[in-house]
Amino acid sequence: MARYTGPVCRRCRHLGEKLMLKGEKCTTPKCPLEKRNAPPGGRSMRRRRRVSDRGLQLREKQKIRFSYGVLERQFRRFFAKAGKAPGITGESLLILLERRLDNVVYRLGFADSRPQARQIVRHGHIIVNGRKTDIPSYLVKLGEVISWKKASIETEYYKTVVEKIKGKVIPGWLSLDEEKMLGSVLALPGKDDIDTKFDSKAVVEYYSR
Repeated sequence: MARYTGPVCRRCRHLGEKLMLKGEKCTTPKCPLEKRNAPPGGRSMRRRRRVSDRGLQLREKQKIRFSYGVLERQFRRFFAKAGKAPGITGESLLILLERRLDNVVYRLGFADSRPQARQIVRHGHIIVNGRKTDIPSYLVKLGEVISWKKASIETEYYKTVVEKIKGKVIPGWLSLDEEKMLGSVLALPGKDDIDTKFDSKAVVEYYSR
């Protein structure tokens, strides 16, 4: 299955909820969901219909998948891995997704959105423990240090990040040295670090059928 390359705001309109896929734009009146809070498509697509339990479960799965920018096949692999991990499968799934390198780059404030963070990683701007790592799905480990490649420090984008990063909120399982622009993994994310807007239980029920 190919990666979706259309307007990402259509996904937010389809689900009727902001997924923060466009970074700062999502918090301004320019957000399409603020202008037109209706599903994309013709009038027939906008009719309110009763959603089945299966439909609600699918909606929650898609919400998580779209938010983290994961393809269906990748998502199934994460779910299978979460099922083998100790603890609650739904919580383990979200913890694995939080550990993705592109998500960590986003959480550290190096990018305004996960899609932007994924692009930064793919272009080779990010270093993990002194090694260039250009795989967005790489799972960070306890004690690892995330930094910028030396050549990337000279870019205009990096200079913009340095100016804006002071206003960013960093989750407790990560730390950030703003002067050196170094991020560290203090602990693996726990259930208290999981975004409460996601219903992981519905995802487990979806795949259990």
